[in-house]
Amino acid sequence: MRTLVTGGAGFIGSNYVHYLLENQNDSVITLDALTYAGSRDNLEGVLDHPRHEFVEGSICDDELVTDLVSDVDAVVNFAAESHVDRSIEGADPFVTTNVEGTQTLLDAAVDADIDRFLQISTDEVYGQILDGTFSEADPLNPRNPYAATKASADLLAKSYETTHDLPVLITRTCNNFGPRQHTEKLIPKFLQKAAAGDELPVYGDGSNIREWIYVEDNCRALDRVLRDGEVGEVYNIGSGEERTNLEVTEAILDAVGGSEDQITFVEDRAGHDQRYALETDKIERLGWEPSWTFEEGLAEAVDYYL
Repeated sequence: MRTLVTGGAGFIGSNYVHYLLENQNDSVITLDALTYAGSRDNLEGVLDHPRHEFVEGSICDDELVTDLVSDVDAVVNFAAESHVDRSIEGADPFVTTNVEGTQTLLDAAVDADIDRFLQISTDEVYGQILDGTFSEADPLNPRNPYAATKASADLLAKSYETTHDLPVLITRTCNNFGPRQHTEKLIPKFLQKAAAGDELPVYGDGSNIREWIYVEDNCRALDRVLRDGEVGEVYNIGSGEERTNLEVTEAILDAVGGSEDQITFVEDRAGHDQRYALETDKIERLGWEPSWTFEEGLAEAVDYYL
């Protein structure tokens, strides 16, 4: 299979490119605009791989996207603005990339009559859930601009499956962590601050709960959906590894020998969801399950970032 991976120099996308080239026989084209969140360094070791081609460019570039999609069997769309705090400060780039860019890809995929289109989404499109877990059938209720644009992209992709018979699949994953993650994100940011003896600014009282998955487990799940998932379906990808933000912070301090005196509580973020959690029966029926615990993944992250 010849696969176009958009956003493939970012965090999850680059890990997926590495996964494909190391575990499958696919030829891979990586498309990335190399904004602040993407880097060629994330593709170190595979940039010159004989089955890999890197293209610098935007998914909003209609001519470029049309040319690339016409030469592949599958598209895996990671390309997105993804930082909630940035979306609160200004939503324009999120609408442009996450919505308009996805539309550009979908149009090109229809014209090229590709075999599979995998839209990478997030558990945040469901909004918060205080008890229980979200299933794929639950309504979307995004509560920040980032999540709203991802939900919009999901709905666009689903509409193209219905209207244009495009073979779309959608995945919604919990919080990823691991190698190559941008240091604006909680775990790499706090790891570096903790090791340096700096303060760790925790939103509110630190009680917000997230489900964490090590990025390698997510890549395996995504690839299973791409190859074996049922067209038109949505698949949740979760680990069951729930932690409050305060528990994550304390685990990071413990891992690097820091002090809890470094924790400082700051004003909560606007629209801060209290808890996310996913039901994963559907993807488990495809034969996938997570293999990394949170503690094992954190130990790998410590080695990588420090």
